[in-house]
Amino acid sequence: MIKSLAVFQYVGKALSLLWATSKALTITLCLVTVSNGVFPAIIAYVGKLIVDFVILASKTSLSSDREQALFYVFIEGIVIVLFAASQKVTFICQSLLRVQLGQKVNVIILEKALTLELYHFEDSEFYDKMTQARTQASSKPLSLVIRIFTILQSALTLMTFTGLLIQFSFWAVIILVVATIPAFIAETRFSEHAFRLFRWRSPETRQQNYLETLIAREDHAKEVKLFQLGPMLLERYKSIYNRLYTEDRNLTIKKGFWSYLLGLIGSAAFYGAYAWMVVEAIDGRISLGEMTMYLILFRQGQNTFATALSAIGGMYEDNLYLANLYEFLNIQVKRHEGKAKEGINAEGIRFVNVYFCYPGNDTPVLKNVSFHIKPGEKLAIVGENGSGKTTLIKLLTRLYEPTSGDIFLDGLNLKEWELDTLHKRIGVIFQNFVQYQFTVGENVGVGDVENILDQVKWDDASEKGMSKSFIKQMKDGFQTQLGKWFKGGQELSGGQWQKIALSRAFMRTGADILVLDEPTSAMDAEAEMNIFNHFRKLTHNQMVVLISHRFSTVRMADQIMVLSNGEIIEHGTHEELLTLNGRYAHLFSLQAEGYK
Repeated sequence: MIKSLAVFQYVGKALSLLWATSKALTITLCLVTVSNGVFPAIIAYVGKLIVDFVILASKTSLSSDREQALFYVFIEGIVIVLFAASQKVTFICQSLLRVQLGQKVNVIILEKALTLELYHFEDSEFYDKMTQARTQASSKPLSLVIRIFTILQSALTLMTFTGLLIQFSFWAVIILVVATIPAFIAETRFSEHAFRLFRWRSPETRQQNYLETLIAREDHAKEVKLFQLGPMLLERYKSIYNRLYTEDRNLTIKKGFWSYLLGLIGSAAFYGAYAWMVVEAIDGRISLGEMTMYLILFRQGQNTFATALSAIGGMYEDNLYLANLYEFLNIQVKRHEGKAKEGINAEGIRFVNVYFCYPGNDTPVLKNVSFHIKPGEKLAIVGENGSGKTTLIKLLTRLYEPTSGDIFLDGLNLKEWELDTLHKRIGVIFQNFVQYQFTVGENVGVGDVENILDQVKWDDASEKGMSKSFIKQMKDGFQTQLGKWFKGGQELSGGQWQKIALSRAFMRTGADILVLDEPTSAMDAEAEMNIFNHFRKLTHNQMVVLISHRFSTVRMADQIMVLSNGEIIEHGTHEELLTLNGRYAHLFSLQAEGYK
């Protein structure tokens, strides 16, 4: 009983979503639902009058009886036309609402995604929730609402049918109700099972989508072809499909079998009632028109009741999907929201005893990290892969917060800064920067979204980022479409993409902190040296955090920090670290030998 009532759990939220999407379409849908619920009973009753007057006219041969029969035929025709119009309006409303509501719910999901933290996107369980939410939840709210209106329409129809059918027998109404319940039980049971399958298989579905991406995307095509990965990837794709198909097939067969078996109960009830009504008509206790009407009422009533119960069963499934949607939307973001828009002094950046563990993992990625970057200073960070360099950048940009310890900017804890203000002070290039499938100008402009279309700033930023020379050689200049996803797109080399990303960092003219995570890894040593000589002149008054594996670049920094297993093992200038003759000196000599 409690489970049955649970189908109405999200009715209010679904209706409020519908109302917020379009008040006019919602009101129209309500009105046509009422008319659709009443018309079947009117048609059945007019049909009864037609049959009775046809029989009467055949016996009396009176023109008045003949005219009366034809009059009711005309009336039924008008009602049928109105009923068809009402159904067509219903279809139009549902079609328009499906598009509008689907868009609204998808926007809600994406808006929620924008509020989440970086760690959510690095969590596979979060991706499962978001995949489930986006897969069908955009259509499920409307589906739930349509089922609500279907139940309302069916209830109105059954009320009018009951008013007519009860004149024949109260027990006919009872038979009508009881015969349909087994099918409803089966519908509810299989709906629950279908949703459980949906939730369990979400990781597998994402894996299948990923395999599709590997096989079909241009940025993966080179390795897939050269390493001959295609057959192996396709075999994995088919293996996942076969596993999922087996589950679907078993569910479909079971549902079909039980639906057929329990449907026989309804058929037996109908033909039992049919025989009963025939006997009543033969014995003269009801007219032929009444028998025809009662048979139509019973058959349509049975179908209407089945439709209503099926809608309730479907509501149960829709509620399960909506529960998943709201589970995603209710993900809590625990973050201290600062309000400061300026610091209390010009102290620069200071890390104090910072430790950091990724969510769900107790092993520290950074351990007791402390350092200070004064205004205008350049800090280079070196260390093997996995030493914590990029994690440190994520903490500085407040994409993550320290597990313990503090980070200060101009004397204020990062937590006290307003996040938008903080981010506007930082220009950043990540090692895996995004290659936007936009125009060249937009690819540069995303560095300052408020001025993304400012062509003067494009020109200045590309000059500073040393990308202007090759942009000018392109046929459409800054209007050239990049990437191969869209028609006319042009692909760039790795080094050219990195210069575009460097230009993007210079779009933030108000940024006094520049963070460069392997910004020139795709360039040759000479090009990198030219860029950093140029870069140092342009960033005279800015704080710079540079991550690089090339020591010819690193040596230009004011201070160099060596990370190993999340700890600072050496810290000083290039000359100081060479004198120390430790890890940095060893790595520098190894790289220097490689250039001899």
